[in-house]
Amino acid sequence: MAVGDMVPEGRTGPPRASLLYDPKVRGIVSQIVVAVSLVAFFWWIIDNTRENLQRLRIASGFNFLWERAGFAISQTLVEYTPESSYAWSFVVGLLNTILVAAIGIVLASIIGFVAGIARLSPNKLISGIAAVYIETLRNAPLLLQLFFWYGAVLTVLPGPRQAVDLPLGANISNRGLILPWPAFEPGAYATAIAVLVALLGAWAIARWARRRQEATGQPFPAFLTGVALVILLPILVFLVTGRPATISYPELQGFNFVGGLNIQPEFVALLLGLSLYTGTFIAEIVRAGILAVSHGQTEAAYALGFRPGPTLRLIIIPQAMRVIIPPLTNQYLNLTKNSSLAVAIGYPDLVSVFSGTVLSQTGQSVETILITMLVYLTLSLLTALFMNWFNARVALVER
Repeated sequence: MAVGDMVPEGRTGPPRASLLYDPKVRGIVSQIVVAVSLVAFFWWIIDNTRENLQRLRIASGFNFLWERAGFAISQTLVEYTPESSYAWSFVVGLLNTILVAAIGIVLASIIGFVAGIARLSPNKLISGIAAVYIETLRNAPLLLQLFFWYGAVLTVLPGPRQAVDLPLGANISNRGLILPWPAFEPGAYATAIAVLVALLGAWAIARWARRRQEATGQPFPAFLTGVALVILLPILVFLVTGRPATISYPELQGFNFVGGLNIQPEFVALLLGLSLYTGTFIAEIVRAGILAVSHGQTEAAYALGFRPGPTLRLIIIPQAMRVIIPPLTNQYLNLTKNSSLAVAIGYPDLVSVFSGTVLSQTGQSVETILITMLVYLTLSLLTALFMNWFNARVALVER
């Protein structure tokens, strides 16, 4: 053994100084330091908040949720009165947020896909209109667009007595869009069950048809079959059960309409603003996804006799989805979070109802803001989880 390799008696490992240069040891020490620092930081915030609340004599806790709310909400998807609790007003605001976010995501996706495909159209007029729409709306602040739709378009409409009549008995005024709406009677649940069964049946048929085509190469009209099932089965059940629903048409009585479904102008303005604004970003994502597919795929499809429509639908879009979905998820998350701007135009979403009215009445700022943040975090995580699952479903699988 060389002299330099000799280990002093009583020592059984590397020198202590060498531990400082071990990447693994340094990594562990760094993580411990960061973890302790974060714990100490959050403990300081919590302790400081507690001391400030005690100094200002502000009660903390969540018992206020079960107290009487004492205020009305203009739009509710569930029964609500001023006698309801703050917890129930939270539910009402949450449902309103989910409603506008869900419908907005669907509309923004449709608008974005249409505009993105139109942007690539060889027709100069169509591509030019799509380009003007995208470049104009995506470079204007969303809050300004909400003010435009609400203050410059919807609130200047005529009053109920001079409402603009629309097809199928609908009308629009400064009170909102009023549509005919079914009034359900006892026994209508059977029709609702038939709709769910028909949707599940259409999904099962589409899945079976795809497996059948992969195995045998023989196509099956799954789309038309599913549409027929979704339409005919509920109608059949509706007729068999004695037509347990009637159509309620809006009628002018006094200074307002009664009957039908009243879609408030705040909801319409928020939905238009969110859908059209987010649709511009989705359009660019779709355009980039289509351009990411090799042009040789289009040429090969044309050589096999495919026309432009089936080529885009069956060959280009499925391959482009692997590029489209990841950034598309971000736009869905942004739309959900941007719905909090509803407070600017008076739509009773979660922020307006809970972080606005409830906070101002109770003074429980820490609790209400914490709950609101956790709700948006949960919605974002659920959306991301679903989109990750969908991305895995449509991903190309190598053989």
